[in-house]
Amino acid sequence: MLHRLLPLAAFAALAAFGQKYDGPRPPQPDLPYLKHATNLIPTEASEAKEQKKKDETLYTIEGANSPVKTPLAEPILLFRADKIVVDSLQLFKLESKGGRREILMTRKSGQPIRMEVTRLDKDLYKLEVDESLEPGEYSISPNNSNKVFCFAVF
Repeated sequence: MLHRLLPLAAFAALAAFGQKYDGPRPPQPDLPYLKHATNLIPTEASEAKEQKKKDETLYTIEGANSPVKTPLAEPILLFRADKIVVDSLQLFKLESKGGRREILMTRKSGQPIRMEVTRLDKDLYKLEVDESLEPGEYSISPNNSNKVFCFAVF
């Protein structure tokens, strides 16, 4: 009897794995979108300015706050990859100071917040934060790039 169930179980597993994602899709590639139910909200795309001093680097972004806001402490983002490799994306908490947002990167500070990446389709990915985010300013950035995609948790 067991030998009859194994092929059926294998088929069920393949069918579940092969299901297509049928939710909302980001209209623009290489831009993370916050997912609010069936609505997608584009993150604020910008370029961080970099200032290096000895063993630290200060990255600054114009404006004290992002216009893109979410009430979700554990936001889900959708990302359609084209030129940016999804595995290079990192999430950072920013500080608002003097009318701008900034992060100071040293050997001890400026560590990224863990995100889980799930492939939904050929070039579509879901990004989920591994922990609850405190209210504040955040940025997703490709590793070794000054491109930033900002949002705020309130």
